Amino acid sequence: MSRTATRSVPGRSARELQAAVEGFLKASKQPALLEPGEEILAISGANFVLDASDARLTLQAWNEKRNLVRRVVDVREQARGRLELIVERFAGKRGEVFLLDLAQPASADWSRRGTRLVFRERFRQFLGREFPAWSIADLSTEPDLEHSLSPAYPRALLKRGTAGLAAIGAPPDGLNVSGVLSFGLIWLDYLRARERRLTMEGLVVFLPAGQERTTSLRVEHLNRKRAAFALFAYDASGQTARLDPRDAGNLETKLEICRQPSSAHRQALERLAAIDGVECVAAGDGEVSLRVRGLEFARTKGGQLLFGLVERVAVGEKNLGECEQLARNLAGMRHARRKGGDLYVRDPEAWLESQVRSHLAVIDASLVAAPVYGQVPAFAGGDRGILDLLAADRTGRLTVIELKATSDLHLPSASARLLDARPLAPRPRRV
Repeated sequence: MSRTATRSVPGRSARELQAAVEGFLKASKQPALLEPGEEILAISGANFVLDASDARLTLQAWNEKRNLVRRVVDVREQARGRLELIVERFAGKRGEVFLLDLAQPASADWSRRGTRLVFRERFRQFLGREFPAWSIADLSTEPDLEHSLSPAYPRALLKRGTAGLAAIGAPPDGLNVSGVLSFGLIWLDYLRARERRLTMEGLVVFLPAGQERTTSLRVEHLNRKRAAFALFAYDASGQTARLDPRDAGNLETKLEICRQPSSAHRQALERLAAIDGVECVAAGDGEVSLRVRGLEFARTKGGQLLFGLVERVAVGEKNLGECEQLARNLAGMRHARRKGGDLYVRDPEAWLESQVRSHLAVIDASLVAAPVYGQVPAFAGGDRGILDLLAADRTGRLTVIELKATSDLHLPSASARLLDARPLAPRPRRV
């Protein structure tokens, strides 16, 4: 899609500015107004007025929550679905206002950006209230893919003399509040490399009230000798309170009951398990999964034994041989010497799980070979998660094994969570 843009032309008259605004609105199917730091305001003929008088163009828009009045000074840029205006607030302070056509695909990102800018300003208020002796030297929600800095979390640099603090906030409607700590640590590391003249003392994290448990548990297992960490919770009214991570307790942690497999289909399961490369894995719900190097081709379910890679059918006396042939074919395709093909590359994490199950002693010599359960639901307070593998050592201590076949920047902080309930001595996940 081609894109054209016009830049600011000095000396536009109020009438020319009015024509530019009215032309944009007339061509827009879903017009809206965005002022950084405020929520997007849908506009129509009933809540939007332009007044060109005394060589001045005044813009007014309102809804049930607020009333906005700005003097339009110039048009900074016009592009498809967007008109950027330079405006003057009270006391002559200048800023920008964006007119958007939300029906245009190009405006979708601006809508998300507007939401981020709203929380950015709330984040600025949090910092000013909790750290009045510090100056905000840097505050941004812009993405920086080169340094893995996400636009989803506003980040700031606080300065006081030669001391510095990294700060980051999780928005209330964020899809992954628990990811804020990973990006906060990346931001701290980035500032330490960039701000050579500052002593970066640590990281400050702001979290929505009621969603702080996971981050608190993780912070407790970070190295306090490398950095100081401070957590704050904020509520819907904007009030903030400092958190003590030690109060996040893990006493409510529980695991779902793991049920033993039934004896149904024992003969068929034994025949299939005897094929070279086939693994017979007991699931936590009492069912049995048959796999070839992690790729499941059959499973017991609801009293039946079903097989197939896409559509599954019940195994019976007439087609048991067909199921066995499928297992042999998979064993030939999913083999270290047979690289290539869809079935070879499918589900790499499942293949890794298969290797870990077969070589637990290589991971940790204290682990016992059985039982080992996969994809186990776990609950810690109000948080729900899935454990990749759950094993036990020779003392009976539970051990979580986290599997990643691809890089994951959240893995270091996720590994700091505990499965064990206190008062047992702290022990991190094994990775």
